Amino acid sequence: MNKKKLVLSAMAVLATVSLAACSSKSSSKSSSSSNNGASLKLSSAYKNTKATDKTADNNSTLKVAEANDSPFQGISDTVLATNAEDSDVFSPGGGDSLFNVDKNYKIIDGGLANQRINRKAKTVTIKLRSNAKWSNGMDVTAKDIEYAYEVVANKNTTSQQYSSDFNAIKGMAAYHAGTAKTISGITYPDGQKGNTAVIHLTKITPSMKFAGNSFIWSTVEPYEYIKNVPIAKLASSTQVRKDPIFTGPYKLDKVVEGESTTWSTNKYYYGKTPQIKHININVVSTNNIVKAIQSKKYDFTISSLGGTSYKQLKNVKGYAKAGQPALAYSYFGFNVGHFDTKTNKNVMDKNSKMANKNLRQAMMYALNVDQVYKKFGNGITWRANTLVPPVFQKYWDSSAKGFPLNVKKAEKLLDEAGYKKRNGSKWRSDPNGKKLVIHFGAMTGNSTSAAEYQDYLQQWHKVGLDVQFTGGKTMEMNSFYSTLQAPKQSKIDIYAAAWSTSSEPTPTQLYGVTAPYNMGHFVSKKNTQLMAEMNNSKSFNDKYRTKIFKEWQEYMNDQAAVAPLSFSYNWYPVNHRVKGYDVSPANTEFWSSLSLTSSKLQ
Repeated sequence: MNKKKLVLSAMAVLATVSLAACSSKSSSKSSSSSNNGASLKLSSAYKNTKATDKTADNNSTLKVAEANDSPFQGISDTVLATNAEDSDVFSPGGGDSLFNVDKNYKIIDGGLANQRINRKAKTVTIKLRSNAKWSNGMDVTAKDIEYAYEVVANKNTTSQQYSSDFNAIKGMAAYHAGTAKTISGITYPDGQKGNTAVIHLTKITPSMKFAGNSFIWSTVEPYEYIKNVPIAKLASSTQVRKDPIFTGPYKLDKVVEGESTTWSTNKYYYGKTPQIKHININVVSTNNIVKAIQSKKYDFTISSLGGTSYKQLKNVKGYAKAGQPALAYSYFGFNVGHFDTKTNKNVMDKNSKMANKNLRQAMMYALNVDQVYKKFGNGITWRANTLVPPVFQKYWDSSAKGFPLNVKKAEKLLDEAGYKKRNGSKWRSDPNGKKLVIHFGAMTGNSTSAAEYQDYLQQWHKVGLDVQFTGGKTMEMNSFYSTLQAPKQSKIDIYAAAWSTSSEPTPTQLYGVTAPYNMGHFVSKKNTQLMAEMNNSKSFNDKYRTKIFKEWQEYMNDQAAVAPLSFSYNWYPVNHRVKGYDVSPANTEFWSSLSLTSSKLQ
């Protein structure tokens, strides 16, 4: 599901990528309370004061649920994973993140590696700790730092993480184009098997101070373990699917394809020794997750639950609630072009069905998203006004209006653009008088998401647009994304999806010219210019950078090729036997800090 560099939560650790998130987690209520629009506030930690039961830690299994309506794909490699569900189920392995961060996601010392930025020399130096090892006992090396860039940028890679921002690394553009076999701008002062890599750049940007930025990749790849697997086949390899290795607190014992992962402690982990010896993570459908928690089958969910679940579970016995504003948003995307596999660039098609800006804006103004979220959101989700979530307080434009319900405006926009009812038809035809059927792609979810989708269809029908589900029904998640991620497709005209975003808000990896994640293929000179200006030399002045971010939000709302749908609050039910639970960004030892106060769920 989802973008480029990102952090899902302390649980999923700092992913260096943006991921697609299933959008079936439901909606919410429009509110102006607090500083981000949320109508409730939860603590990021459950402060359990009971004594730890060492016997339970040693002999019991932490039971974790991943609420999702599809099997997870099973791609353990952070560079190659494209959805948040894979990140979730493999998160006890640590995500192979290089850096520790503070509460604002700023990189600090103390992780697998430390980072030093030299603005004058235009270099970023990454130095591994001396005891950095993989879960099979192999040393983590400087080549492991560099190889992640090769996997991201190889012309045959299946990774979705590449964007033009990486071209700031010297030699990266040539490697990505296939005209160079190595990335000349990454060097090893003490050799490939040493612990230091130096990245030489054409520019230093303010975003590089934060994990998840779109210039410096934040995870490592086990080069010696995977070097004999062609990069094009890496995502399907045994090393990634069945027997992956990690740098985090737990090692993988078993994966049941699409269903579960099982973990035990990693004796080679450099950090805090995990207290709980065993972890199981199981996929549970969103229709069954409430009953599963009520029946005390799981200690907590690793995936955030939606508003309907919050209403049903907020007072459930034996559980506390924890949460924080989400590094995520849901959105509507329009198919306006294709991805040129020869040039590796997104291309707008001026003759595409959804190319008309009036049509796109009208479809958004026709929706009563505030009412939908008031009914289903329960304070967990509310209508989004831009494509920057409010967790980024500096850069989010709180004054933007987004697309509140305005049926008259929707009808006027359609009339002005020539989308009119002709010959007594109940449906509008296109400006050339041809029949217009718009195909809506939506992922299968729970009963709430089904009700939301029906409301959207109803509203579009009210303004005379014949909008139908692609294939006549909602789509299984993996099928949905495989359709959208095809270089060119005509099955989906508009789709509802979600991003689990990076901890640094630069959107190049989602909406850039070269971004594979730009699944609607919207491209313009102004969009490219604004995103570049977010990280030019002037942007070290934060007032200037904030101004550019707000200009970009205004521009994207005007173009409506990607339209904001909802913001949300990540919340998790936590069983009373769990101790040390804290999903704040600064808690980079999430899994290691957990312990149990009882051998049985409370």
